[in-house]
Amino acid sequence: MSNTYSELPDIFYEKVEPIPVSDPKVIAFNSRLAKELGIKEIDNKNIAKIFSGNEPPENSSLISLRYAGHQFGTFVNQLGDGRAVLLGELDTKNYGRLDVQLKGSGLTPFSRQGDGRSALGPVIREYIVSEAMFHLGIPTTRSLCAIDTGDKVMRDSILPGGILTRIARSHIRIGTFEYFASREDWDNVEKLLNYSINRHYQEIKSSDNKALEFLRSVASRQSDLVSDWMGIGFIHGVMNTDNISIPGETIDYGPCAFIDSYDPMKVFSSIDHQGRYAFGNQPQICLWNMYCLAGCLMKFIDQDMSKAKEKVEGVMQEFVENINAKILQVLCTKVGLESEITENEQSIKDLLNLMKSHETDYTQTFSSLNYYLEFNDSKPFLNLFENNKDITSWLEKWEKLIQDQSKQSILNKMKSINPIYIPRNHLIEEVIESANEGDFSLFHQLNKVLETPFSFQEDSENYSLAPKENQIVKQTFCGT
Repeated sequence: MSNTYSELPDIFYEKVEPIPVSDPKVIAFNSRLAKELGIKEIDNKNIAKIFSGNEPPENSSLISLRYAGHQFGTFVNQLGDGRAVLLGELDTKNYGRLDVQLKGSGLTPFSRQGDGRSALGPVIREYIVSEAMFHLGIPTTRSLCAIDTGDKVMRDSILPGGILTRIARSHIRIGTFEYFASREDWDNVEKLLNYSINRHYQEIKSSDNKALEFLRSVASRQSDLVSDWMGIGFIHGVMNTDNISIPGETIDYGPCAFIDSYDPMKVFSSIDHQGRYAFGNQPQICLWNMYCLAGCLMKFIDQDMSKAKEKVEGVMQEFVENINAKILQVLCTKVGLESEITENEQSIKDLLNLMKSHETDYTQTFSSLNYYLEFNDSKPFLNLFENNKDITSWLEKWEKLIQDQSKQSILNKMKSINPIYIPRNHLIEEVIESANEGDFSLFHQLNKVLETPFSFQEDSENYSLAPKENQIVKQTFCGT
């Protein structure tokens, strides 16, 4: 294990030691991921010691990272890892260089008024959702280990504590750039830019304008990422610039959620009072965040600010065109259509409008369309809309649009993008409630189902169902 980030100037981080916990126990260890990372087999006793932070590996270089960020549009000039410690980096055969980070491991210089700990609930949520996202094919940080610390934390009530070991391509954020740019510390902005390019975007190292190409590359990955989110109904919940990963992974699973009944303005996060990060706003917020990154790089894009602005606007126009095209492509693929045809674009728009007016479940709508195409049974699909004449008309028009294509080819496309199983909000809440009582059986069952989200699984029907009225989750919480 090494730590190239700690070779940057001291201002980039603070050295820190995890604070020992009293009685760490392993809830889950992702042995498949560990093997892919080249981690040798470890027994549970040593897993608990290492990934609780009680006995970090000897070659660890323990640091907490410094960054700033726009939180709900308001700039905060210093944030940083308030409850996380970077153990170091693994240089892996399959994934390149990866960060290994403990979340919930105790006080750091950035904890402010917090205790640096995590309740068990957020650990459970991030483990489930991040691994589910991986199996759904979405770029994401991964979860290697979940630990029950044996200690209690005080939130709204007294709760069991937990620590998550997170694997990420890096923990560099837009907010990392903002920290130095806001202080006009251009020397360190340049160091961070070069480090980020060397680590994540080596293909642009020889570019004549590295800063501009870096901005373009980050924007491209973000447009891919958010398009993927829109395709599976994922709401990040807090798209603050300190939660936006430079390598383009989904990071920081706080009050995240998956929409059930479709509404583009759906919000779950208890702290998003104005709906800034609603489901349908995510592409626009992604653009806003890209402008924040651009603001940090202007000096390096062109010394002439008017020329720099013109170049940035060109990248942003590309971004808008790309993300709109990618979202349309993802949505059209969900119904087996090509996005370049005007009739097809109208078809998906009409379906979404019907889904909104009938409040149909996002995931079930598309998976039941798969079912119809595969088994020639339209009842599950039509029943979601109460056999409304408008949906019957839509289905007839859709059948005409696909009639000249191979049914199997269309079905294969749809089945590769329309999951049957997602980490539904009410299921996660049930798992957390059970885990807080010391029972992790539901946690393991749900994770197992989510490993193969696109394939029907015997005896797993409950995991595919929309929530009943008394199961609907209206708010999710950050858990810090």
